[in-house]
Amino acid sequence: MRKIFIAAVLTAFVVSGYGCANKAQSGAGIGALAGATIGALTFNNKISGAAIGAGVGLLMGYIVGNEWDKHDEKQVQHTLEKGKSGESHDWVNPDTGASYSATPSPPYHEDGRLYRDVVITENGPDGDKVMAKAYRDSNGEWRLKQ
Repeated sequence: MRKIFIAAVLTAFVVSGYGCANKAQSGAGIGALAGATIGALTFNNKISGAAIGAGVGLLMGYIVGNEWDKHDEKQVQHTLEKGKSGESHDWVNPDTGASYSATPSPPYHEDGRLYRDVVITENGPDGDKVMAKAYRDSNGEWRLKQ
């Protein structure tokens, strides 16, 4: 049982990546950990229970996290499309209550594409800032470059 718990904790940390993962990936990691723990505690066969619980938790966590990502991504796309350079656009994620702002830079051309840099800030005690580069795809939508 202890080995299963340690494996689940390590999996959750690897998947969540301490800030390197998106919300869908972080949700999947947390869901897998919670599911494995609940499954191991409720099933007679602890190993099977942990495996089934981890799978269900992973799926549910991914779905919830992915919905959070979609809302924030739409807000950043709106900022890149309509926002004036140097002016911040603020929003609150209705699912998490987290507050963010995005500040775009002037557009520029590179490699035949239209680009804009954007600074995305989490408004709160941590105040994490991410500097991102986005380009307009062939459908006219802004995509963050990974």
